[in-house]
This record gives sequence, C-alpha cells and structure tokens, in this order.
Amino acid sequence: MTWDWKVFFQSPGDYPTYWQWMMSAWGWTLSVALSALAIALVLGSIIGIMRTLHDRPILAGFATCWVELFRNIPLLVQIFLWYYVIPPFIPALKNVSGFFLVVIALGLYTSVRIAEQVRSGLQALPRGQRYAGMALGFTGPQYYRFVLLPLAYRIIIPPLTSEAMNVLKNSSVAFAVSVTELTWFAMQVGEETARPVEIYAAVTVLYIVSAVAINRIMAVIERRSRVPGLTKLAGARSH
Repeated sequence: MTWDWKVFFQSPGDYPTYWQWMMSAWGWTLSVALSALAIALVLGSIIGIMRTLHDRPILAGFATCWVELFRNIPLLVQIFLWYYVIPPFIPALKNVSGFFLVVIALGLYTSVRIAEQVRSGLQALPRGQRYAGMALGFTGPQYYRFVLLPLAYRIIIPPLTSEAMNVLKNSSVAFAVSVTELTWFAMQVGEETARPVEIYAAVTVLYIVSAVAINRIMAVIERRSRVPGLTKLAGARSH
C-alpha cells in the first residue's frame, strides 16, 4: 500500500481543502467535549453533594435515582432519545440543533460518573473538616463551598482527568446525529476520497493530541493545587 497525503490538499467543494475541513471537524469535537464537560462538572457536583445528604432523604433519594437512570442507559441510546424522542414532547427543543442535543446527552451521561467521584471525595474527608466548618458558623452550603468541596476536588483530580479524556472520546458518537465532528468527517471523507487509511490515521493523531493535552493540563492543575498530606489523610479516613 502506498500513502497519499496529498489527499488533504484537494478541494472538497465546501472547504478550500480537506485539511481545513478536518480542522473544522476537530473544532466541533473539542466544542462538544468541552461543553459537555462543563455541564457534567456542574450537575455532577450538585448530584454528588446531594448523595451525601443523609439527613435529607428526599434529596439523597433523587440523586440516587438520577445516577441509576443515566448510568444504566447506553450513551448512544441517550443521544437518540434526545434527538428523536424528547423534542416532540418539549416544544423548546424542536428547533435546537443536533450539536446542543448531543452536548446535553453527553453532559448528563457524564454527570453521573462525576457525581460518584465527588461523593467519594467528600466521603473520604475526615469528619473533623465538617465539624470545623460548623464551628466557624458556616451554613451547610457554605461549608460545602468553602471547606469540603475544595478539598474533595483536590482528591479526585486523577479520576476527573480520566473522565475529561473519556468525554473527548465519547464525543465521537455525535456522528450518529450528523454532527460534523472528527469521526463523522473520517467516515464521510474516507468514502468520498477512497483514502480511508490516510484519513483515519490523521483523525487518530488528532484524538491522541487532544487527549494528551487534556492529560497534561490536568497534571498541571493537580500539581499546583496539591495540599501536602491531604491524600494520606483522606486515605486514612477511607480505612
């Protein structure tokens, strides 16, 4: 087999070159992943906190149902539900683009995984942290915001790193509803040019570059936010 990288400099019609089309698709991939991750972090934190409210059984029960619902339905099925099934019942979603529906589906799917990580991080903290916040006169939301969550996030940065990388990889299912991200680009252009090997090789490299970049960014965040002895303290609490 001979490689023909000149295919990327041919004109597909809609774009000056296939290379520029691929860069646009890469942008859509990153947009889907980052938008979904933002939704997942916010919802996941809220649900994770609610999972620890044992004195509020209604909230804790709702959070448990949320987790069990979204983590037991395959991601691709959730995307199809949001794209084909839910809009007819919610008029505001009828004219929403596939991009936003995929972001919602991926964000909700990922939120339950982050919720469990947040819950684990909170439960790993020594009870004294909670009592210290209460002794300072903090309300429940305040000691979660100023005492517990900052420490819990530091503990769960490693699993959050994996989750951020998973969001990037899971964004590839957006091709199923014709969002023009990298996987959709590879399928379309591979057939159009009859050079699928070169196209998929280039797309694979872009996924690897993106994942490695996320990993390095999270490593920097972990290093700069590290509290000496916190991990050991959390480990002792978990035992």
